[in-house]
Amino acid sequence: MVHVLVVEDEKRTADMLKELIENQSDYLVVNVCDSIDSTVAYLRKNQQKLDLIFLDIQLADGESFEIFGEVEVTIPVIFCTAYDEHLLKAFQHNGINYLLKPIREQDIDEALSKFERLRSSFSKSPGQTSIQVQELIQDRKPLQKTFLARYRDKMIPVSVNDIGFILLKDEVVYLYTFDGERFPVFKKMEEIAQALDSNQFFRINRQMMVNREAIREIEPYFNRKVVVFLTFELPEKAIVSRLKVSPFMKWIEGS
Repeated sequence: MVHVLVVEDEKRTADMLKELIENQSDYLVVNVCDSIDSTVAYLRKNQQKLDLIFLDIQLADGESFEIFGEVEVTIPVIFCTAYDEHLLKAFQHNGINYLLKPIREQDIDEALSKFERLRSSFSKSPGQTSIQVQELIQDRKPLQKTFLARYRDKMIPVSVNDIGFILLKDEVVYLYTFDGERFPVFKKMEEIAQALDSNQFFRINRQMMVNREAIREIEPYFNRKVVVFLTFELPEKAIVSRLKVSPFMKWIEGS
């Protein structure tokens, strides 16, 4: 029997996934988690009993990639999302497939067929991706060097190297430059995060991303969080969410 964990915060989608997965003989969904916290807690206690994870990327409390910074996932993952810009990151975290919503029965069938073909390789080298995955990674989008931002009644180019901080506020994304200027851009935070070099920028919470070169110091904050102080003033505190503190510290050290 193949034991499956489903991580999905939309109940209708979770129920649909459970039904389609269990339509396959010898497949059983043993649990459904709907948040990062509940998934981390479940994996810490029960990962050894699992064979496969269906993981939604966009959860109510953040991107599910945060889970991998809290617990070492050693089993294959099938990612589910409404967007395709997370492809590279998904395959860097045990991903064997990437399903775009709305998910069809055929998508589940093909994903599980691929899982069956690769099961023997997982037991020999856990965490490794197949040749097919490597080919997909080669097709990733290039990193963005410039964003077009609105300035009064004009559009001006803002170099990525000039951006020290990015803030989502009132459903608008603002780019803050090292010289203190602020520019609105008409893109989703997720689009911007995927277009930037993860070695240079880190998303410290759902609303904020910070450039490594802008960080002046870091201090402890409430509830095991930390607050980041930059080389220029911000309109509000840059607080690293609790689940991101550990990966953030590793990122700071270049790990």
